[in-house]
Amino acid sequence: MAKTVSVSPQHINIGISDKDRAAIAKGLSSLLADTYTLYLTTHNFHWNVTGPMFNTLHQMFMVQYTELWNAVDPVAERIRALGHSAPGSYAQFSKLASVPDAPLTPPKALEMVRILVKGHEAVARTARSLLPVVGKASDEPTADLLTQRLTVHEQTAWMLRSLLEE
Repeated sequence: MAKTVSVSPQHINIGISDKDRAAIAKGLSSLLADTYTLYLTTHNFHWNVTGPMFNTLHQMFMVQYTELWNAVDPVAERIRALGHSAPGSYAQFSKLASVPDAPLTPPKALEMVRILVKGHEAVARTARSLLPVVGKASDEPTADLLTQRLTVHEQTAWMLRSLLEE
């Protein structure tokens, strides 16, 4: 007869220690907060951009906020897969994010671009800072997720910076 093994829903045995899972989930929570904050800022700028570059920036911002919106779910779900709760409130995000909130008064178009460059660079730094912990824990799914996010944020920052060159 086969022996039945009882598994508690609270016990997770995926080959990553509880301590490492907690550290990775904490880092991913910061990444989630940064991503959501940058999403909201980008969407805000999409709504409020004006000036001669309106059409170009309005469309570009829409592509960018859509990509950011699609990124939050995989990050949150990875936190859950590691056995932790994903943050999901503005209060939590404001404590965890390194990306500042959007200015209360919409800035001029090129200042929006500068703010978004800084935001994408900040999210890239957050993702990159987590790589050593993830590598030590041999957490390949999170490493893959971080690599994907780094690629997007570094490329987006480069494209936005290109708009600022004269």
